[in-house]
Amino acid sequence: MLEPRGAHQPIIIYRPILPSDLEVLEEIHVALFPIRYERDFFLSVVQGHGIVSWAAVDVSRSDGGRDKLVGFVTTRLMSAKESEISDLLRYNASRQDLMLVYILTLGVVENYRNHGIATSLVCEVIKYASSITNCRAVYLHVISYNLPAIHFYEKMSFACVRRLQKFYYINGQHYDSYLFVYYVNGGHSLCSPLNIVAAVAAYLRDLFKMLASKLWRKQEKHIPRYLKCKETSSLLVAQNRRILGADNSACQSV
Repeated sequence: MLEPRGAHQPIIIYRPILPSDLEVLEEIHVALFPIRYERDFFLSVVQGHGIVSWAAVDVSRSDGGRDKLVGFVTTRLMSAKESEISDLLRYNASRQDLMLVYILTLGVVENYRNHGIATSLVCEVIKYASSITNCRAVYLHVISYNLPAIHFYEKMSFACVRRLQKFYYINGQHYDSYLFVYYVNGGHSLCSPLNIVAAVAAYLRDLFKMLASKLWRKQEKHIPRYLKCKETSSLLVAQNRRILGADNSACQSV
């Protein structure tokens, strides 16, 4: 993994992810995300096969790592009519060429967080989507317990438009997902106020559940060790409809 950046103020540039980034890209994904991606995914990213990506690189490094990734975002351009949010878009049914940009993964290594890198990467995605005249939105999924990521996308003016039950399956457990959308080029949502209220209510319910869970874990620490049962777990990931991804500063969509 990348060495700590030290006390210097990084100078970040943004460029496409290159074949030379393959090893570091895989390394960062393993460190940041609770799932494991297939080798083919990384090859598609670095070769640009159906995936558009941006890399964040600190050119001020003095340790020989001037061209190593410190952050990234990967996206896929897809047809609006074939997407899972086609029913949420307001557009002329005669337009069969409308497109969307889906954010697959977004991440920033720990030593480079709080420098606005994730924000800049998402801004690159929005600019890219806006430059495509027939593109109507950028969208992504966030796992329901990832509150930092949820707050990050809300701050970036993404709208939470839907909750998907049991969207993720990680370590033998199902997790819900929130669907976030950022409209471009005149794209609009067909969501009713009732749907929006329902989404907010579901989000608040999950927030309370997570806070209660944290409180329980704190109390559990005081239980004598001999009273606790031993557990073993392994990573058993079922493939979902989408490649999983992004965290607030790690910004994983998961």
